[in-house]
Amino acid sequence: MLIVMEKGADNADIQAVVNTSEQRGFTARPIPGGDRVSVGILYNRGSVDAAHFLGLKGVKEVIPVTKPYKLVSRELKHENTVVCIGGACFGGHNLPVIAGPCAIESLDQALTIALAVKKAGASVFRGGAFKPRTSPYSFQGLGQEGLAILARIREETGMPVVTEVMDVENFDIVEAHADAVQIGTRNMQNYSLLKRAGRSKLPVILKRGMSATLQEWLMAAEYIMEEGNERVILCERGIRTFVKHSRNTLDLSVVPAARKESHLPVIVDPSHAAGVRDQVIPLALASAAVGACGIMIEVHHKPEDALSDGAQSLYPEQFEQLMEKVRAIHAIIR
Repeated sequence: MLIVMEKGADNADIQAVVNTSEQRGFTARPIPGGDRVSVGILYNRGSVDAAHFLGLKGVKEVIPVTKPYKLVSRELKHENTVVCIGGACFGGHNLPVIAGPCAIESLDQALTIALAVKKAGASVFRGGAFKPRTSPYSFQGLGQEGLAILARIREETGMPVVTEVMDVENFDIVEAHADAVQIGTRNMQNYSLLKRAGRSKLPVILKRGMSATLQEWLMAAEYIMEEGNERVILCERGIRTFVKHSRNTLDLSVVPAARKESHLPVIVDPSHAAGVRDQVIPLALASAAVGACGIMIEVHHKPEDALSDGAQSLYPEQFEQLMEKVRAIHAIIR
């Protein structure tokens, strides 16, 4: 249930709604909006009697929430949520781009790529320190050394950095080095990891599971928000289908669908969807055209020597060309 307050409602009015909810065994979550505050009622079993709230001072209306996901739903919050990673804000009027290599291999490699993508207009640097790979014999990342390099990249370039966290055990150290944490597709339903992300003060990029429905994806985001972290960015990265012309099938239809269902920003990672370089640019342009709130692109200055996902990584000059086209498309649709 959503309790919508009057524009002039003060803190005492809002607290009265919270107290009334808690007296009946519910949890109340105030949700600031554009010009008024709403209060979400959680953990209710069955319907809640609206009469308990309609007579309270400052209450405008009571709206039932029909979705199984509450906090991520537009029924609970109509306005778009804007999530900022450093100075890059997702969900507003701009189209920030996250770029960098799949994996951090060395300081020289990371710094070379970071300087190139920053010059081309990227807002956030990405790079994996811990790499979940299909094969246990593939490069697994540099671990803590990679995190130290990411921190150095931020110091040298001024770009905020994002990297994937794989488990609860390493969450603290990743959190200490990054400006945002990413939960990958294989961990979308790792509920202990989602809850730990919900207790973090950092923004969380939540990638869609490789076979997850929209509802399952949003319910995973609900786990994070229920723990108190409202800075969640949804990331579509392709789903598994029967096709063989690409690694995954980029589901661009989910972008407007997710934005209709949820107030959270939705970004797209065409690199992991494609798996091959020549598809990344057209898919990235399509992502901008369909209304994505941001794009994540893999870039490597020597992709033929990359230790991870070189085949899908753009050369810096390709990324620069992509940025010019993305800006032009976004200028048309915004």
